[in-house]
Amino acid sequence: MLRRMMDRQACLSYLMVSYLMVSYLMVFCLAVPALAAIDGKVVNQTTGKLQAGATVTLYKLGQAGPEQIESVKSAADGTFHISKDAEGPGPRLVQAAYQDVTYNRILPPGSPSNNVTVAVYNSAKEQGAARVAQHMVFFEPVRGQLMVGETYIFKNEGKTSYNDVDGGTLKFFLPPAANGVVQVNATAPQGMPVPQAADKTSTPNVYKLAFPIKPGETRIDVSYSVPYTTPGKFEGKVLYKGGPTRLVVPNGVTIKGDDIRSLGQEPRTQASIYDVKSDSFKVEIAGSGTLRPSDDSAEDSGGATIEQIPPKLYDNMKWILALAFGILTLGFILLYRAHAPETAMAAPRGKPHSPVKDKNERRRR
Repeated sequence: MLRRMMDRQACLSYLMVSYLMVSYLMVFCLAVPALAAIDGKVVNQTTGKLQAGATVTLYKLGQAGPEQIESVKSAADGTFHISKDAEGPGPRLVQAAYQDVTYNRILPPGSPSNNVTVAVYNSAKEQGAARVAQHMVFFEPVRGQLMVGETYIFKNEGKTSYNDVDGGTLKFFLPPAANGVVQVNATAPQGMPVPQAADKTSTPNVYKLAFPIKPGETRIDVSYSVPYTTPGKFEGKVLYKGGPTRLVVPNGVTIKGDDIRSLGQEPRTQASIYDVKSDSFKVEIAGSGTLRPSDDSAEDSGGATIEQIPPKLYDNMKWILALAFGILTLGFILLYRAHAPETAMAAPRGKPHSPVKDKNERRRR
């Protein structure tokens, strides 16, 4: 009898310890988001050395857009330490700003928060190795409007970012009939389209864009519309030195002019492509048509869908509960064994014991 009471007391003590362990575990896991940190270094790819003095900022990505969590400066040895972390299992954005240019590093869900490397480059107002590799002008005459889309593909094969805030990294001609209404989207290397503001220059109908051209490929999309009646005339200008300029019109639309040369049709869409032979060109456009179905407008907008990010606690809840359940289950098993007959505990493995035999043995005791 005394032994049973001692066994019960021991098991109750074990259960109490287990409960305290589970409580401590839950409190610790709840505190993890507040204690988490991000450590890393900023590397200057132009010099090949660690970069001091860069501004490193952590952003949480959510439905409302990027939310700034914390901003720090990289130390003399190029390292940085962000004491807070963005709650939630979604991706995080670590951004380094250096010489008026920002460089992004996306941390996918589940990626480590230590030894994060962010690459930056020196910046210069000179164009350097950055150049326009290709310029495409798309014409879509529909419903009394000539929709014009211009795409500039920059290639920067050097190790310096081209960034001319005052003079602009791209100048383009906007026809007077557009009345100064233009939309610009710029996509940095491995980035997403970001709306940009185009500013007027001292030259009439010429606009500039101050978007840094980082090493790699940068895409800039310019779109506007002018009134149109078939046949209609269009005048354009090429204000850069670099790759070719191509004009594209949809199937059913004709274009002619002295400054262009036909390159044939694109096999899939049957769109006609023309090469521009001079820096200034005049063409006559007739007919109507579009290069894409109307239901593709959502894809062409360059928008992104951001799912709601739940708190980080839910991401860890499964293993927290599993560990807690395991601790409590072990306590209940020990409690059951304390009440079970000793002969049953000593029964040979694989051979069932008899309840009658157990009862007789307890009487003999």
